[in-house]
Amino acid sequence: QVQLVESGGGLVQAGGSLRLSCAASGRTFSNYNMGWFRQAPGKEREYVAAISSSGGRTNYADFVKGRFTISRDNAKNTVYLQMSSLKPDDTAVYSCAARFGPADLTNFGSYVMNYSGKGTLVTVSS
Repeated sequence: QVQLVESGGGLVQAGGSLRLSCAASGRTFSNYNMGWFRQAPGKEREYVAAISSSGGRTNYADFVKGRFTISRDNAKNTVYLQMSSLKPDDTAVYSCAARFGPADLTNFGSYVMNYSGKGTLVTVSS
């Protein structure tokens, strides 16, 4: 069993930065590929970024490439999402998710996740 708890959301002006954290419980965090998703009001959930279990591979949705960076610290059971150059369109609830086993990160957004967090709200004002 893995529990995921996100933090770091808040209100930021356009062009600003935020770093989200996702803390995982359990001793097997390093076995899971991790990803970030977001859901804006009135819109469907969409994939943002993913990172392999070792942290050696990453993948990003086109709309965040060059602006967001996903990373992880397996010693701290935590995955991060560093967001910069934020835009009002980035306003959403951001949640992390875990998937066990081999994963093609380019298709991470289409996989069924083993575990998901409840999310943290990011609001970007214009």
